[in-house]
Amino acid sequence: MRFYKYQGTGNDFVIVDNREVNHSALSQERIHQICDRRFGIGADGFMLLNNKPGYDFEMVYYNADGREGSMCGNGGRCIVQFAHDIGIDRNHFIFLAVDGEHQANIENGLVSLKMTDVSGIHQFGTYAVLNTGSPHYVKK
Repeated sequence: MRFYKYQGTGNDFVIVDNREVNHSALSQERIHQICDRRFGIGADGFMLLNNKPGYDFEMVYYNADGREGSMCGNGGRCIVQFAHDIGIDRNHFIFLAVDGEHQANIENGLVSLKMTDVSGIHQFGTYAVLNTGSPHYVKK
C-alpha cells in the first residue's frame, strides 16, 4: 500500500489515494495497526481519498483505533493539501465527508476549511461541549 503522512496543527495522519478503490476493504484492526505508534506507521488518524461524483473527492476518516470517525478539521485540511499535491489542481475544493459537504481553499500555501456551523452547545460549569461536525470539549 502506498501511503503518505501529513500533519496539521500537531495532528498527524496516514492518507491513501483510494480513487481506484484498492483499499476500501481495510479492516478496523488493520487501520488500528497502521496507526499504532510503536508497531505501525503511527498516526492520530487514517484517511482515504475517494472519488465522489459531483465533488472533487470524498474524505473517509478513521480514528487511530480503526473505527470510522466524525469530521476532523485538521484531517480535512491535510487531505485537501494531499488532493492538491496528487494533481487535483485547483485552489477551491468542494468535498464530501461523513457530516456532509465542505469547502476549502488553498491560498499562499495555506489551507482554510469551512466546517459545519456549530450546533448543540451544552454548558457544564467551567466547560462546554459543542459540535462542529465533530464533538469538541471547550474549557473556559
